[in-house]
Amino acid sequence: MATAIYAASLDPITRGHLWMIQQGARLFDRVIVGIGHNPGKTPTFPLEQRLELTRTSIAEAGLDGRIEVDSFERVFLVDFARTRGADILLRGIRNESDFTYEMTMRHVNGDLAPDMLTVALMPPRELREISSSFVRGLVGHAGWEKVVGRYVTPGVLAAMQERYADRLNL
Repeated sequence: MATAIYAASLDPITRGHLWMIQQGARLFDRVIVGIGHNPGKTPTFPLEQRLELTRTSIAEAGLDGRIEVDSFERVFLVDFARTRGADILLRGIRNESDFTYEMTMRHVNGDLAPDMLTVALMPPRELREISSSFVRGLVGHAGWEKVVGRYVTPGVLAAMQERYADRLNL
C-alpha cells in the first residue's frame, strides 16, 4: 500500500494545492496532507484554522476519504512521513525556481532517508502561478473577493474576508 505525504504551509490552501491532493489520491492508496510550520514565515492563519480550512476545502472539492490532514513542527519532513507510515513525498513544481528548490530538497531528503521516494507533479497551466502568497497579495484591491474566489474554495474566501475585515473596513 503506497502512502504519500503532501506537505505545505497551506496559508491558505488554494485550488493548486487541491489539484495536487487530487492527483495524489489518483496515484496512491493513501495521501496525508501535512501542514508544516515554516520558521521563516509568519502565518496569516493559525495552525488550527489552516487544518480546518484544509479539511473543509478537501470536502468542498469532493475528494475521497483516503486523504488525511495532520500537522508537524520542528521535525524533518522525512521523519514526519515515517511516523505516519508514508514512503513517498509528493511535491509540486510550478516553475523553474520551484524545480531548483525541490531538486535540492529531494537530495537532502535522500541523504536523510534513502528509501523515501520523491514524486513531483506539475500543475496544469491555469493553476501554475497560484500560490498562497500570491492569493494573499490580491487582498485589498477593488473587487479582490471575485478574483481570489477563482483560486480558493468558498470556505477559504469567507475566512479571508473575515481575517481581513478590520483592515479593509468590510
